[in-house]
Amino acid sequence: MSSPRPRGASGVTYSQAAEGYFDKRGLTRTAGFWGLWGLGVAAVISGDFSGWNFGIGGAGWGGFLIATVVVTLMYVAMIASIGEMSSAMPHTGGAYSFARSAMGPWGGFVTGLAETIEYVATTAVIVYFSAAYADSITDTLFGLSMPGWVWWLILYALFLALNIAGAEISFRFALVVAVLSLAVIALFGVMALFSGALDFGNLFDIEPTDGNSTFVPFGWWQVVLAMPFAMWLYLGIEELPLAAEESHMPARDIPRAGLWGMATLIVSGGIVLVLNPAVVGASAIGEAGEPLLDGFRAILPNSDVAAILSAFALIGLFASLQGIMYAYGRNIYSLSRAGYYPKALSLTGARKTPWIALVVGAGIGIVALLLVETGGDTAGAIVLNIAVWGAVIAHLLQMVSFVMLRRKFPNASRPYRSPFGVGGAVFAGAIAALIFLGVMLNEDYRPAIIAIV
Repeated sequence: MSSPRPRGASGVTYSQAAEGYFDKRGLTRTAGFWGLWGLGVAAVISGDFSGWNFGIGGAGWGGFLIATVVVTLMYVAMIASIGEMSSAMPHTGGAYSFARSAMGPWGGFVTGLAETIEYVATTAVIVYFSAAYADSITDTLFGLSMPGWVWWLILYALFLALNIAGAEISFRFALVVAVLSLAVIALFGVMALFSGALDFGNLFDIEPTDGNSTFVPFGWWQVVLAMPFAMWLYLGIEELPLAAEESHMPARDIPRAGLWGMATLIVSGGIVLVLNPAVVGASAIGEAGEPLLDGFRAILPNSDVAAILSAFALIGLFASLQGIMYAYGRNIYSLSRAGYYPKALSLTGARKTPWIALVVGAGIGIVALLLVETGGDTAGAIVLNIAVWGAVIAHLLQMVSFVMLRRKFPNASRPYRSPFGVGGAVFAGAIAALIFLGVMLNEDYRPAIIAIV
């Protein structure tokens, strides 16, 4: 019997998969609503511990507050839109699947590639900040300090082992560390409120430039440039559709988990946005590598208790390291299974996890960190902006996909429908486009764009 002939469309060649192709690329359904909620929150929660604070350094506390409100509205509208698409198309491809259905194979490829950049770079950022936290803690408590690259290798090895061990273990770990991370933030909030170090005047201790106020000390354009750092409070929650083929009831649970996850993150982000700089000071927090650790130190000066509490804060970074590593593994897996990436990347092992995709993504992340290590204190910000720029491209294309799918398939089954409709998707897409332009036009972010190219 002759083999089927390849078919072509839009400059792309399609071939029928060989017998047994999908048997070697299978996943297992293990996640319910709480597992998905835990995965979504875990993927993002490290943003409450590190990274977001650079936005205050660039725009002042008031400017960053405005940027955060705008970005929060963008994410609420976007998660509702993504929830609708995931309920109609519950496939592991997630954003890639939506874009391919709406814009064809090239639209799917560009969107999927942008998400690969986002998740691989985000994992690298979390490893970078986790290493800084861990080294600071071990140095304070035990006098032990190691080079950053040693910590990077240790962290990648540990979490590769966890993700390769199986999806059920991954979901359970994500849920546990998400809850523990939220408990740490709640503890910090209570301690800050009853601390003598709390002073809301500290929110406005940045000297304004000529013609500006202490609320927006550096002008309104800096508010736009602070939006990538505001995204760090939510970036990663959109990964949930990647778990569709490992969820028991994806059409119902993924939209619910996304919206409940957003509500959780709005509360936790609000706590650190207001109380952390009120304890430490906006000027100091804008340059801090581990802002929550500095917050504990301000509340408990000259005490090892601060370092011990920060060891618990490290759980938040580990939560996101687990969640985002899961995301890049499934993203690379789905694009490989569809033939966009080398097919070996979609092979799954005995535990039904895409171990090759996970290892390759880790290798790329380590190389990225080594390349930007010469950036010194700005290295974390550079990799963060690589992640954000990849993210806003994917966000924008997903919102375009939402609008196109509503028009192309108006009668398609949608178990969940976004309450914001097309208007919400257009708003979210417009804000994503604005952030895209802000990153592109800012010379300080240019190294991130060069790195992506």
